[in-house]
Amino acid sequence: MPLSWTHLTDADTPDWADLTAVLAEHDGTDEIYSAQDLAEELLEHGFDPALDSWAVREDGVLVAYGQLRVSSALTSEGWARANVDGGVHPHWRGRGIGTQLLERMEPRARALAAERHPGAPVQLRASGGREGSDARDLLADHGYAPVRYFTDMARSLPGEALGPLDARVRVLTEEMSEAVRLAHNEAFASHWGSTAQSPERWADHIGASASRLADSRVVLDDDGTVLAYALCGQWVDRELYVSLVGTRPEARGRGLARAVLEATVADAAASGRYDLIELGVDTEHPSGAGRLYASVGFAPVRTIAVYAKVEEHAVEEHLGAQPA
Repeated sequence: MPLSWTHLTDADTPDWADLTAVLAEHDGTDEIYSAQDLAEELLEHGFDPALDSWAVREDGVLVAYGQLRVSSALTSEGWARANVDGGVHPHWRGRGIGTQLLERMEPRARALAAERHPGAPVQLRASGGREGSDARDLLADHGYAPVRYFTDMARSLPGEALGPLDARVRVLTEEMSEAVRLAHNEAFASHWGSTAQSPERWADHIGASASRLADSRVVLDDDGTVLAYALCGQWVDRELYVSLVGTRPEARGRGLARAVLEATVADAAASGRYDLIELGVDTEHPSGAGRLYASVGFAPVRTIAVYAKVEEHAVEEHLGAQPA
């Protein structure tokens, strides 16, 4: 039976969600998404599903998908960051589908990078999964190499009680969203591979159905400026994920990251809605965030490699839909 190559649409999201669950179980990533989560991804600013996504079916069964995103801003290294993402059902691996996906995504990523950031080097970036992942050989064959490792850490709830909480910590409200965005852009300005969040992309993040502002925390100064924040979401039943923890540069060294994280953990435990809280840490970042998280009771669960290659100039290519 020949493969059918189309682009992802809202009608694909139930099958796509089922496929992510299979991939999460087989590859050990815990990256599970609902159909609603994926439908929202298709509506994100700067993403055109008809050009930036692929759905691969055999006899009506969704066996693989691919999607890419190019940052609206350059990274601190001056790169146009192009994330290529996808997956092939384990039963359909070994048939060259992953290779075909990557070879369709890369030209589109280069072209979009050239359109948004003319003349800038493009960093093509993809998850290499855990040690032994099928993705690693595929990426290596296409010139990618491991450039960073991120460790997922988790803490059972309620877990061991924490000490007295910092009275300066507040619940993050929707009205604080823009102030948190500005704080985040300052906090992450020098982080590896990070790009400034535009108001549109931040609104996608904050407004997603998986976002949990009621479980997110901030510290403000006397003027209402956000000094530190912990932003949370939920993709798995009874599991809270801390998506971002940051402190403005001028407020570092005052224990504010610990304050927002401890409050997040304690309040999540007290709510009774969660059995686990999880986050991810860049293992090479000099801030020592991993040590902070461990001191609050988080323990390593898995380590994921990021594979990338930098091409000095994005290639000008046709921006239209790729032929099926």
